[in-house]
Amino acid sequence: MNTTLPVITGIGSVTPYGPLAGLIPTEASLQPSAITAWSTPGLRRAFLVEPFRPANIVPGLKTRRLDSLSAWALVAASLALRDAGVDLNLMDRSRIAVFFATGLGCVELTMAFYQSAAANGWAGTDPITFPETLSNAPAGHVALFHDLRGPNVTIGSKSFAAESALLQAASLLRHGQADMAIVLAGDTLTQAVYEWYEVAQLLDPACFSQEPLSSAPGFVPSEGVVAMVLEAADRPASRPYAALGAGRWATGGDASAGVRQLLGDLQPDFIIYSAPSASSSSTCSARDLFDERATIFPAQTVAAGMGDSGGLLHILMALSKRPGSGQALLLGTSAHGGYAALRLELR
Repeated sequence: MNTTLPVITGIGSVTPYGPLAGLIPTEASLQPSAITAWSTPGLRRAFLVEPFRPANIVPGLKTRRLDSLSAWALVAASLALRDAGVDLNLMDRSRIAVFFATGLGCVELTMAFYQSAAANGWAGTDPITFPETLSNAPAGHVALFHDLRGPNVTIGSKSFAAESALLQAASLLRHGQADMAIVLAGDTLTQAVYEWYEVAQLLDPACFSQEPLSSAPGFVPSEGVVAMVLEAADRPASRPYAALGAGRWATGGDASAGVRQLLGDLQPDFIIYSAPSASSSSTCSARDLFDERATIFPAQTVAAGMGDSGGLLHILMALSKRPGSGQALLLGTSAHGGYAALRLELR
């Protein structure tokens, strides 16, 4: 066991499974639910976060003017810190970083802002709303609420935003530029986004009926935020989930060669397979790279539906289901070419 690697010590999430600290209960099951937040031409389904009151989860939290993505980020980050057993009063808050990964950003209030501009002209828009449309607003709110004064980074990277955030945070810790990082990734689903998916013919047939998920091309949209506390070293009171080793991501090139170079002689016990959508064609096959001894956790539909920001949910779901400890590889591939790979030591 390598005790010098950055370690995931806390997990929090706001997903279709609900707001949770720690792992998802293994008995939890999930099916797409009918959309009722806006009118649709017939049945439309997605994996949705059920409404809840953030202040009931995190006392003192005020989210009335926030985009849902910012509110969920605040709840998920607070739950992750709670799960890690962190007392921020005993830490140097100038050495705690926040990394946030998103594919679409705060689209809920962005949509409202532009609809207001279309109806009332630019002079008739609400100036208080505009700052909340920025993609880096969730990371800023997390830092402000917890008084974190370390690096604050928001990442939007096609297909691998979540993996990129995790890799960059781990690098920051390995180079001694922070003692802790809160890494978050997520997106929210709005009417405009869903309608775009539909017009682009990207959706699974199960989105339009009560039928089970099919093997046809397409995906079921999802939403939510996952947060992970990443620390430079184990604390006596912490409960480590996994240590992060080397990793890389690329938008093109030979994924098989890149992953083999990353692994060297290491043969993972587990492969956590992620993709922006469950039906994405992969640029390299996990089974082609590894022998039959490796256990493969396939891309999870609810996580794949979050697209570019689903990587942390893939990790969370795999950690919730895995049997014991061992060496693991997070392997993400994209239908557009490219890959993300990260070595993990499960604990």
